[in-house]
Amino acid sequence: MSSNEPQRPEDGIERYGYTQELRRTLSFTDLLVYGLIFMVPIAPFGIFGSVFQVSGGMVALAYAIGMLAMAFTAASYSQMSLAFPMAGSVYTYAGRGIHQSVGFLAGWLILLDYILVPGLLYLIASIAMNSLVPGIPVWIWLFGFVVLNTLVNYLGIEMTAKVNRYMLVAELIVLAIFIVIGIVALIQGKGRGFDFTPLFNKATFSWGLVFGSVSIAVLSFLGFDGISTLAEENRDAAKAIGRSMVAALVLAGTLFIVQTWVASLLVTNPAQLISQGDANGTAFYDAARVAGGPWLASLTALATAIAWGFANSLVAQAATSRLLFAMARDRQLPSFLAKVNTKHGVPVNATLLVAGISLALGLYMASRSDGITLLSSLVNFGALTAFLVLHVSVIVHYRVRGGSKDWWRHLVSPSLGFVILAFVVVNAKVAAQTLGFVWLAIGVVILLGLMLTGRRPVLAGAGPDDTKPVQAGKNERIS
Repeated sequence: MSSNEPQRPEDGIERYGYTQELRRTLSFTDLLVYGLIFMVPIAPFGIFGSVFQVSGGMVALAYAIGMLAMAFTAASYSQMSLAFPMAGSVYTYAGRGIHQSVGFLAGWLILLDYILVPGLLYLIASIAMNSLVPGIPVWIWLFGFVVLNTLVNYLGIEMTAKVNRYMLVAELIVLAIFIVIGIVALIQGKGRGFDFTPLFNKATFSWGLVFGSVSIAVLSFLGFDGISTLAEENRDAAKAIGRSMVAALVLAGTLFIVQTWVASLLVTNPAQLISQGDANGTAFYDAARVAGGPWLASLTALATAIAWGFANSLVAQAATSRLLFAMARDRQLPSFLAKVNTKHGVPVNATLLVAGISLALGLYMASRSDGITLLSSLVNFGALTAFLVLHVSVIVHYRVRGGSKDWWRHLVSPSLGFVILAFVVVNAKVAAQTLGFVWLAIGVVILLGLMLTGRRPVLAGAGPDDTKPVQAGKNERIS
């Protein structure tokens, strides 16, 4: 069955007690573009220096391991999206695959990622634009980005999809320019010349070091999972969700490895960057300057600002609003967030709330010297811990309850994904771990409050049939 086969009745959400309100207009290509834009093909531009320092210069290795970890996560998402083809991401999958209460906590954890990431993106982009145009304050750039993206998202998911295509082409053009000029520069003797140290450096290598850097590099991969939030706007068969996630991950991961390898070889003083770090966040642009001069440095900086502040934050806002919509529809968040604009087919109140939070958060963090670092750590912690629950949900839903004999997809793969991510979380920054567990504790308190007030998490249509894997999940291959 091809991924562009139309939706079948069993792929619909009506069998779970929901009404189809969002518009099914997105094709496999739209989903793939959405995932690539969410991850940002040039994402390493903005955090290259940080990953270089923490990895001991082995940036390409950090991204390679990150892609491997996310590949197992994408496989688990693929399986759960077949079983439950609806919005809500890991909130829905854990809630229906394990238990409704676990789903609430998983949704609460991933919410830490989703609700913070638009503010993080707006902040990074606004600071970058301020560095290029100092006369315009950071807060004006931030306000402009938020208003523009909210307007595009309000006009409907079709408008978002159209804008995504143009932005993706522009990012890929800039990336191609950097890679070509960078390789030519290395051939001409600029930088350090070609070697394998970005992938493995015996002098600095240690597993703790590498996995610590993966906890930062994985920020570039976050977003492929956002495709799952568009399950109710996917017009093709349910398998298109999983396939588009895997395809987006592989394509983006390959681009991350290539661009960071080239940039690493253009760093003229790697020892200094490792010891002193990248305080100004310009390490990648400095490498571009070595390869092509000031114009290439300015081009990569401008591309980063636009990609993070417009393209990436545009889809981040859309994904976050869908998660809020799904949780509100199940009465786990205030009901006004479940309101859908009938004209444009979007969760309008959720979209506006995300805009307001992003603006307030961005303005506050802009006043802190550690704003970007703190937000990045929290975003990663929320996503990775939620992914841990996702892997468990695959095993429980398919293997424990369904008795699946597909040992690889329903036991081995999610187990490997769990182990790798757990090691990354253990090696993450202590501050992120502390604040992340505080966030989890707040979620537990809210859950207890819901139970005490008679609003125990109950997903629509949940029952005996809801815990049985769909036939496609057991017999059909995901490729």
